[in-house]
Amino acid sequence: MNTESKIALITGGSRGIGKDTAVSIAQKGIDVVITYNSNKQEADKVVAEIQAMGRKAAAFQLDASKIESFDTFFGQLAEYLKKETTNGKFDFIVNNAGTALYGLFTDITEEQFDATMNIHFKGVFFLTQKALKYMNDGGGIINISSGLTRFSNPGSSGYASMKGAVEVLTRYLAKELAVRTIRANVVAPGAIATDFGGGHVRDNAEINKHIADVTALGRVGLPEDIGGVVAFLCTEDAKWITGQRIEVSGGMNL
Repeated sequence: MNTESKIALITGGSRGIGKDTAVSIAQKGIDVVITYNSNKQEADKVVAEIQAMGRKAAAFQLDASKIESFDTFFGQLAEYLKKETTNGKFDFIVNNAGTALYGLFTDITEEQFDATMNIHFKGVFFLTQKALKYMNDGGGIINISSGLTRFSNPGSSGYASMKGAVEVLTRYLAKELAVRTIRANVVAPGAIATDFGGGHVRDNAEINKHIADVTALGRVGLPEDIGGVVAFLCTEDAKWITGQRIEVSGGMNL
């Protein structure tokens, strides 16, 4: 019987939802690899926190919007996995990395559209495609989406459209990868108080109050509201869940 620990790869794992996801997954007894774009110091702190829990952890630099860099990234990851595992593979990928795009439909430029598409859809598509070579059968894919695919707030047409594309992709992944018993699911947070989008939700008192007012549970979400749900999807308790969208929004805009 193979008692080797499972490993999860979380993109954008140095802060916010990604950080809480990495820590929550480690708490489930799963080793962790995170990526960061520019903030190595914060990524190293997350690695140290997880290692202090007795789990293995590592961080690698990755710009999840630059598809041409993915082969180099997986080369580095493969070297790490060869040292840490018997078969050089990992089990779960959490596509969390992302940036904000706020702007009315009439104002969004092609450059903004392409930048958002590259990180939120094209990057997710091809990073996951390349990851499959290094994934164990029976693992899982968790794509982070948004409550904005269900309800519409002016100023989010570009961002929400990309997330909608990811949700459709996830259902196809669940269908096509079932032959390898790889599950694919979506976690869709509501508005979360992080530094995402320059702290748009966290730091603007008017926006914060409005969100609390339209949320059944009466407050803005926090990163720790999300990570545990993603971690659950990496456990045996979730072995019969695939192709699903799980919204974690506290009942926003019901």
